[in-house]
Parts: sequence; structure tokens; C-alpha cells
Amino acid sequence: MNGRLRSTVIIATVVALDRVTKMYIQSRFAPWDIVRVISGFFNIVHSENPGAAFGMLADSSTAWRGWLLIGISVSVMAVIGVLLWRPPHPAAIENPLMRIGLALVFGGALGNLWDRVLRGTVTDFLQFFFGQYEFPSFNVADSAITIGAGLLLIDLWQSRHHKA
Repeated sequence: MNGRLRSTVIIATVVALDRVTKMYIQSRFAPWDIVRVISGFFNIVHSENPGAAFGMLADSSTAWRGWLLIGISVSVMAVIGVLLWRPPHPAAIENPLMRIGLALVFGGALGNLWDRVLRGTVTDFLQFFFGQYEFPSFNVADSAITIGAGLLLIDLWQSRHHKA
């Protein structure tokens, strides 16, 4: 499978999983319902996040917050889209790890952008605890962005390590 097709499949898979899980949560759980899966460690909770990742900007003015977050998402997706789908040339991204990381970030950004544009909030539902620390709830799109960013960091480390 060529890199462009693989990237497209990854993006479509992330968006599909994100949409299906969010629709399930929205249809089966009232806002702020909590289902304890592993007591003291993992819950499923229906929360609607009007802000950015981990609730950042959630308390800011809605007049500019939505446009700012949509603008950032579209800008990031445009840059990644150019990197993933531009015609091949010597500087093109051919490293599979980087392509997968970029595709995961793009798919996650698209999944959350979908919610933000159509509903004004992003549905989060996975909640973890580590001792007394409650990790902010998140979703499949957030997971894809985080994993993609991690893969990009690994790729950066590997490429710097091999050049040295």
C-alpha cells in the first residue's frame, strides 16, 4: 500500500471510530453520567467540552473561542495535508513512522473539528485516575492526536540519532 493510501485509510479509520464512539455515548448516556469500569482507575463519563484539549479555554468567551479553535484545527490540518499528499519529490515524507503519526494527528483533528463545527462542543468520555490525580476526560480523536504526536517525537529522535 502506498503512503498516500495508507494515510487516507488511517485518517478514515480514526474519524469513523471517533464518530461511532461519540454517537454511542451521546445516545446512551446523559451528560455527566458516570459508569465505573475499574473502580478508582477508569470510568466512562459523558462530558461536553467547549474548549480545547483537556478543557483548556473552556471558560473563555464563546464569541472568539470557537473561531480560534476551528482556525487552529484547519491550519494544522492544512499543513499536515500538504505534507501527506503533495507530489513526491526529494524532500517528500517517505518515512512510514512519520506518515502514520501525521495521519493520526490529522484524523484526530478532523474528528474533533467535526464536533466543534456541527455541535459547538467535543464529546469526551474516557476518564482515568492515577492515584489521587484525575486525568481530564478525552475521546478517540484525542487519543489519535496523542499517539500521532508520540510517533512524530520517536521519528524525530530516531532521525537525529541516526544522523549523529
